Amino acid sequence: MTSEKPDSSLFGWYREANGKTRRVFWTVFGGWVMDAADAQVYQYLIPLLITSLGITLTEAGSIASASYFAAAIGGWLGGWLCDRFGRARILIVTILWFSVFSFLSGFAQTYEQMLVIRVLHGIGFGAEWAVGAVLLGEMINPKHRGKSLGAVQSGAPIGSGIAALLAGPVAASFDPDIGWRVAFWVGLAPALLIFFIRRGSDDADIYKQAKAKQQAENRRTGLGAIFTPKVLWITLLASMLSLGVQGAAYSVANYLTSFMTAERGLAQSTAGYLVLINSIGGFFGCITNSYISDLAGRRTVFRIFGLGFLVMASVYLFGPWGGNLWFLVPIGMIYGFFQFGMYASFGPYFTELFPTEMRGSGQAFAYNSGRAGAAAFILGVPLVATVMPLSAAMATLGIVGIACALIPTLLLPETAGRALLSVEDLNEKDASA
Repeated sequence: MTSEKPDSSLFGWYREANGKTRRVFWTVFGGWVMDAADAQVYQYLIPLLITSLGITLTEAGSIASASYFAAAIGGWLGGWLCDRFGRARILIVTILWFSVFSFLSGFAQTYEQMLVIRVLHGIGFGAEWAVGAVLLGEMINPKHRGKSLGAVQSGAPIGSGIAALLAGPVAASFDPDIGWRVAFWVGLAPALLIFFIRRGSDDADIYKQAKAKQQAENRRTGLGAIFTPKVLWITLLASMLSLGVQGAAYSVANYLTSFMTAERGLAQSTAGYLVLINSIGGFFGCITNSYISDLAGRRTVFRIFGLGFLVMASVYLFGPWGGNLWFLVPIGMIYGFFQFGMYASFGPYFTELFPTEMRGSGQAFAYNSGRAGAAAFILGVPLVATVMPLSAAMATLGIVGIACALIPTLLLPETAGRALLSVEDLNEKDASA
């Protein structure tokens, strides 16, 4: 009698998953789609906001930067809360939070109102990604963790595409002062996802066991636990990895439409559609990354996609084809493959690096501190562009970002296929070292 072998195909993990895991997967996936859409739609709507609210480009940029910094703080707090009160319970709160403040963004009348609303929005926006990743990551078989969380991450390019549609065709269907408001009002839709999450019962057994042991021993994990000696090195290196990847991606992606119009001579609408097409490549990049991640390891896949990003960004920015769409469309899809694909292993890698008792706060802090720090790359591009062409400035900051990301892959441990650790496991490893 032969035992049935586990399905190691790309979506074999889904076929093996029970109903609860599948339901959580689709809830987290939907949350990440709209999370990405809601973050990107503000960037795409900036020209309309400048006209409608009478704000300057600098003020519009300051709102975006303030939102990202708020996301770092909100992510850290949300991660800590999910360690203390449960993953599913806090996921409900974060989805409701960023959905409501996205909706309220559509009612802003002044710069000050939009600034306050987007800062409050950023708090929930920063927490949602990490809480969802922890919730699903703790449920999945270790050998499939990369594939499952990579599949969830593929929601990000889908969300980017939705944002482009909302800020483009949808907003254009209304009066200019109303169109951008409609695009924000659609942000209330993710709130419907909370009906698919059950508060305590959807938490993984590994979390429930760790929580029960903490309560029995009358222990609590503090907000600063991720900075204690046992995990400080992991926190710093994971944050550096996040900073490098997001800094590189933002350095190029945030200025692509400006580059296309200024150096390629394309119309603004055409440039916008090219960015949308890049998202299609990004979907396949996330799926491919997720499979390689489980096979070759987390560190290896970050190196492959980081270097691939540099090569394709250079080809995209410096290739001698001007505004020829026959070249820009396929090359842009390959560029998007690596740009979005770089993100796909954050979820599984950070889930595996941090112990259960502080997994939420560690993962959220590392990812969102990188996101906030990436604002320096965004601001750095126009500064560098004062002494060189915009394309060269984008590439320069992209190189700095990837270099920053590759260093941690040399120092952090490989975790693919590893069982999730607790604080007690870390103590035992230290004792045996």
